[in-house]
Amino acid sequence: MRAVVQRVSSGSVTVAGNTVGAINKGLVVLLGVGQQDTLEDAKYLAEKICGLRIFEDKEGKLNLSLMDIAGEVLVVSQFTLFGDCRRGRRPSFSNAAPPETAVKLYQQFVEHLRQMNVKVETGEFQQHMVVNIVNDGPVTLMLDSKKEF
Repeated sequence: MRAVVQRVSSGSVTVAGNTVGAINKGLVVLLGVGQQDTLEDAKYLAEKICGLRIFEDKEGKLNLSLMDIAGEVLVVSQFTLFGDCRRGRRPSFSNAAPPETAVKLYQQFVEHLRQMNVKVETGEFQQHMVVNIVNDGPVTLMLDSKKEF
């Protein structure tokens, strides 16, 4: 499972002109599910993201986590995070999980966040989405549950 995590002052997702998810201060997580991913990957990544110390304390140091600031999370499915661009000009998405598997793990990831008492908003799985991100910092991190990077 892969995630691009952005610290934001706000974020929202629109589908067909309607806002389906919006947050204030917190994180926007673009989440991709791979062929080999399991429930353990979803749990690991949810816990890792909640514990990342990427918010500033009173001294301006990155010492606080999402949990410390009672931040919000906007999770957006992003199968293209498994796009392989090493050959040719068209990305290969063969490493991405099929939709019926990916949606279940995506939902489990969201549920793990909610079980940690995080306010979570989402986009809509397999829909064309317009994502608005007001990146704060900017702070952007890439995570992989298999620790490939």
